[in-house]
Amino acid sequence: MQKAFKMKGNQGTICSMEREFLYEFGAGNQHFVLRVPLKFPVKENASHLLERLMLLHNLPCFVENDLKESLNRFIEEKSIQSYDREAEGVLEAVKSGKVDLHQLANTWAKTYIEATLEHAQPEDPSWDEDFADVYHDLIHSPASETLLNLEHNYFVSISESISERDVELKKLHERQGAEMDKVMQELGKSLTDQDVNILAAQHFESQQVLENKWSNELKQTTAIQKQEYQEWVIKLHEDLKHPNSTIGDEIKVQPNQWRESLEGNGSLFEEQRQLEESFTIHLGAQLKTMHNLRLLRADMLDFCKHKRHQRSGVKLHRLQTALSLYSTSLCGLVLLVDNRISSYSGIKRDFATVCQECTDFHFPGIQEQLEVVQQVVLYARAQRHHKCKGLNGNRNSSSEETSKNTEQHLLNILPGEFYITRHSNLSEIHVTFHLCVDDNVRSGNISARDPAIMGLRNILKVCCTHDITTVSIPLLLVHAMSEEMTISWCLKRAELVFKCVKGFMMEMASWDGGISRTVQFLVPQSISEDMFYQLSNMLPQIFRVSSTLTLTSKH
Repeated sequence: MQKAFKMKGNQGTICSMEREFLYEFGAGNQHFVLRVPLKFPVKENASHLLERLMLLHNLPCFVENDLKESLNRFIEEKSIQSYDREAEGVLEAVKSGKVDLHQLANTWAKTYIEATLEHAQPEDPSWDEDFADVYHDLIHSPASETLLNLEHNYFVSISESISERDVELKKLHERQGAEMDKVMQELGKSLTDQDVNILAAQHFESQQVLENKWSNELKQTTAIQKQEYQEWVIKLHEDLKHPNSTIGDEIKVQPNQWRESLEGNGSLFEEQRQLEESFTIHLGAQLKTMHNLRLLRADMLDFCKHKRHQRSGVKLHRLQTALSLYSTSLCGLVLLVDNRISSYSGIKRDFATVCQECTDFHFPGIQEQLEVVQQVVLYARAQRHHKCKGLNGNRNSSSEETSKNTEQHLLNILPGEFYITRHSNLSEIHVTFHLCVDDNVRSGNISARDPAIMGLRNILKVCCTHDITTVSIPLLLVHAMSEEMTISWCLKRAELVFKCVKGFMMEMASWDGGISRTVQFLVPQSISEDMFYQLSNMLPQIFRVSSTLTLTSKH
């Protein structure tokens, strides 16, 4: 015997497509068929619909689970088919021009934004954002003096620890040098080469132990200072909200006992005469923008080292840098480095030493930032290599050998590429561009398409997009002079950099709409005064702007 059940679908005002749900089950010798017309999309809850079917048709309880599973599967399959047909119809309407694509996109974007605002959880401000806002308020208040005094006292503590470390390392090197001299005198007599190697290994191990000890101690001190400073800044900001609170002179500047006498006696010898020339220019095609240009004979790291106030002799001279830390007028520096992302050699090590002399209370330390850069470079190189390998499946042996060499240097960057570090603990710099250059910059035949020149262009573009209004550039693309850098070499290199930077600055108008900037061209300290003034005379000739000539006619 076969029985059939039918259920009428709900009548709705919205036009929809009807599909019949079919379910069969047996009870003893009887066979039953359930037919239910459903309109898609189904607006009723599947569980509620199941209960209605069970109650309306007096269905046995043993079919409830199987009926529920079949009903859910049917609704899911038919709903997907309905959505697919609807999507295909919309796509056809868009392709045929019946629907305006831009209007559709705007409608979708508006709906998405409204749904997001309605249901999404509000984003809580992070600790870094809160601290940045608090610090910005305090540094622009009468509390700025107190903040700088506290930073200076922390600087004194770190610098004294560094001085102690340097003294211990110096004593260790002297003692090890004396021991090695004695061993070398006995070499071939009572001692052999193996004894010398053993002593050298012991010396190296002792140096590593001492350096690791001081490195861990400085790292721990820096972490404690950063936590104390941030907590103190937040507390001070809360206290200042009360009208009866006063700043006063709660924090006094502590002198640096380790360096006070050295700086007092040797300041005349450390300070070399700094040559400087300043120019104001106007660049642009129709709407001209005023820029400030400066030519300086100075060391690149002079803008990073903490300067002393001439009268007090101990106070850090970095108020302007602190005031503009969270602003749209940041200061940047271009540092020329090799292709290895590290701080273990050359100017990179000197720069890292300067960064470690004072705790950075706002950004991660230099080593942490370099580790992040290293991971990003490694990931980017691996992705690029994998993509190239997939596109060029069939390559000859020479290409495969080149690929192997590339795999071995995934951790290095290429000439013209650069990475960026942020700092709040340097004297006059907020952002450092580490531009990779190779030995080719020492030759005299580089062109405007050289990677170093193109790297400068990309750096200036970053300056435009990230509110860096002052940037210091090594004019000769070197930090130190050498024998091959003759007068003609210097003039030719300076002319190339001047002309290229002028072109890049004219491009800035299209990048940022024309914002006044300061570009500082730095030459090494060892350059002669005559050479400096020749470069100074060259600068206005290259950057000069043709004046408008007005012609009048007489009738």
